[in-house]
Amino acid sequence: MTAGENSVQIKKSVPDLAPLEAVLFDVDGTLCDSDPLHYHVFREMLPQIGFNNGVPIDEEYFIKNIAGKHNSDIAVLLYPDDIPRGIKFMEDKEAMFRRLALENLPPIKGLYKLTKWIDDRGLKRAAVTNAPKPNAELMISKLGLKDFFDVVILGSDCERAKPYPDPYLKALEVLKVSKDHTFVCEDSVSGIKAGVAAGMPVVGLTTRNPESVLMEANPTILIKDYEDPKLWEALEELDKRIGSSKTSA
Repeated sequence: MTAGENSVQIKKSVPDLAPLEAVLFDVDGTLCDSDPLHYHVFREMLPQIGFNNGVPIDEEYFIKNIAGKHNSDIAVLLYPDDIPRGIKFMEDKEAMFRRLALENLPPIKGLYKLTKWIDDRGLKRAAVTNAPKPNAELMISKLGLKDFFDVVILGSDCERAKPYPDPYLKALEVLKVSKDHTFVCEDSVSGIKAGVAAGMPVVGLTTRNPESVLMEANPTILIKDYEDPKLWEALEELDKRIGSSKTSA
């Protein structure tokens, strides 16, 4: 997708999607505030392998180089000359993350208000994530959303993970919905880029990533959480347009 195509894409607002068919969600940082757990685990484990000369990474490094990335890409970052070792490190890291997530995994504020809105309108929905399958299943189950999603799309099941559009394109295909009537919820630069590249408006969440960083990926709107008035103004306008089109018909 060219820069020109991006500039056209971001002009499309959420209300422009009427009639809405589906909503696609990332998982980490979008359904739940899990990034602090990931950050904690990396800060604990990376010094043990001598990364960064044994100095724990800071949040700026985590956001720029790790958050939202697929594990295979992080493995290359950590062990460019020994990928299998990097993969093993990431497997150990994810096991530690899951142990912590069992104890504390808060949903993003307003999440269940939005899922009820989606349920009430009978919309299709998918979770689309770069997380490993055990992580995704644990988080979705712990949040009580196992029966909410029609499908869970993993980056590892696609030819290319986010920031490429493949996982979101696969979600559209599986759900049998149009990109012109679907929007995405994401919290990372990698995920926003993937949604935009797939041709959909992206609602970006400033869960942990700075607004200035996320804006570089061209989200349609940025919200603090799912109680943000900007989101509900857009959804109310969407409902109005759907109502108007039914009246016209």
